[in-house]
Amino acid sequence: MAEGLAGRWLTIVGLGEDGWNGLASPARAAIDAADLVMGPVRHLTLLGEHKGRMVEWPVPFADGIPLLLAERGRRVVVLASGDPFWFGAGNSLTRHLEPGEWVAHPAPSTFTLAAARLGWPVQDMACIALHAAPVTWLRPHLGPGRRIVSLLRDGAAVEEVAAYLIDQGFGASTMHMLEALGGPRERVRAISADGPIPNDIARPVAIGIDCAGEGKVLPGASGIADDWFDHDGQISKRPVRALTLSVLAPRPGELLWDIGAGSGSIGIEWMLAHPANRTIALESDPVRAARIRTNADTLGVDRITILTGRAPELLPDGIPDAVFIGGGLSEVLLDTLWAQLPVGRRLVANAVTLESEALLVRWQAEKGGHLLRIDLAEVVPIGSRRGWRASYPLVQWSVTL
Repeated sequence: MAEGLAGRWLTIVGLGEDGWNGLASPARAAIDAADLVMGPVRHLTLLGEHKGRMVEWPVPFADGIPLLLAERGRRVVVLASGDPFWFGAGNSLTRHLEPGEWVAHPAPSTFTLAAARLGWPVQDMACIALHAAPVTWLRPHLGPGRRIVSLLRDGAAVEEVAAYLIDQGFGASTMHMLEALGGPRERVRAISADGPIPNDIARPVAIGIDCAGEGKVLPGASGIADDWFDHDGQISKRPVRALTLSVLAPRPGELLWDIGAGSGSIGIEWMLAHPANRTIALESDPVRAARIRTNADTLGVDRITILTGRAPELLPDGIPDAVFIGGGLSEVLLDTLWAQLPVGRRLVANAVTLESEALLVRWQAEKGGHLLRIDLAEVVPIGSRRGWRASYPLVQWSVTL
């Protein structure tokens, strides 16, 4: 091992479409001194000739990590697109390394270049990556006047986005096709989502969406309408869901266990509260479990794990920040959770039957927390007139361990 290489041996270089021309001097110096340069074939082509060994990063991406780590102690450069730490390879690499082993030299990201071309303030636009994700990730961001910039795979993905916008009622949106930004092949074109799509879209491509139309807009408050979810009647209705989420009190980056998840509405709204939130849903009915996945995909949330089984026989590994019991409430389940969960975790349970209500009343008397009885009624026709139809009363226990 060469002297001085025991510490920092890896340099991550963000490469733009102009190759060498856009590199700052520290990045150029690192590449010049490298024993080995690794990267996708497109990046290696942009870089051109190099005195050191050049290795194409394999597909899938994870297969390249052992190859990289085997070079520890040599001067190694990994090429990435633009800013490696904004929907890039940066974190996928550095999580395997100690802080002193690497340095990064980012280039302007696609989002920065898109904002500069379109005149959109970065802080006001949604920045998402659809090059390896379903188009439904757009759903939470759709609304008149919203601006979205997304990374895409290719021209076919532009067609997919346009079809999705039309299907969701936003076919009037303007789509800015941003091709090969920052390089000699750069081209920016604007079309309407409901118009013809060019057949000569070049890679790499991103898209800027200036959203317009009369489609449904996903509310930002808890308790969205029930018709956002596919369900068989096993769903926490909108007012109950709003009250439940208010006491679950999702905070950024937290994990929820949704036990007896039904349609998954509680866990899905937990994730809609913040993009870093995660849910593990437990549902004993396989058909309902599949429906949870469909609902999550439809509403554009992906940080959900669905387990098919019954608690407490099946409980996830790890420790959640909050637990919601919407079905399968029992003495054994409460005993298990109380023994397993550490101090400070939040537990909310909803009960409809007299037996479940009596269980919660007793546990609240012993453990504390708050009991809430929820009586709801809605107006329905009675002949030529109207009257109130009451739902089953619900008792809710919320407690912080």
